[in-house]
Amino acid sequence: MPTVETDKNPSITPPSILSLAFDLPNICSLFGLFSALLALYFAMIGIYPAAMIGLIWAVFFDWNDGKIARKMKNRTAMQGQIGGQVDSLIDVVSFGICPAVILLSYGNYHPAFLPGAFIIVAACVLRLSYFNVYGLDGKSSYQGLASDNNAIILVFVFLLESVISTTAFTVVLYITILGLAALNVAPIKTPKLSGRWYYVLALYTLVITLAYSWLMI
Repeated sequence: MPTVETDKNPSITPPSILSLAFDLPNICSLFGLFSALLALYFAMIGIYPAAMIGLIWAVFFDWNDGKIARKMKNRTAMQGQIGGQVDSLIDVVSFGICPAVILLSYGNYHPAFLPGAFIIVAACVLRLSYFNVYGLDGKSSYQGLASDNNAIILVFVFLLESVISTTAFTVVLYITILGLAALNVAPIKTPKLSGRWYYVLALYTLVITLAYSWLMI
């Protein structure tokens, strides 16, 4: 059986790939991935309120996987490293690809929307790659806007879609996507939201879910 070389132990037998799906924090991450997939599906068929619900729940599950992992005392360092990779890859889908597909769909897949879609995905990939190597900028701040804020802000901005013209909102959406991409990679410090902010997000998730559910009635 193949082994993986590590600095601490040169002959640790790696777990099976499927075993990763039975790790509780990874299960939570995969629920977030399913929420993002729902957001993609509803965006592609033009049901944007449902897409926004899926998107905000992707954020909520993203916040919970780390919370669960920190409470598990018997979780190994290797499990933590793998969980970080799972989380990061799902973040690209949820907070890079989802906003890109939402922009493309709202623009009826016109080629003019491809640059904006590429820029938000590229910015998300660069931002997450940077974080995976350098981590927090200090103990409680990030360099650049954390990628989950892309979804948090986008679902709020999308509320304007029901009160302004389609043309005007298309411009607002494009500018928002470009602005988020710029903030993702900007050399600025943004705070790591934790503690009581978790309850703020939980309330925000509930309010957004109810608001968009009402819009679909």
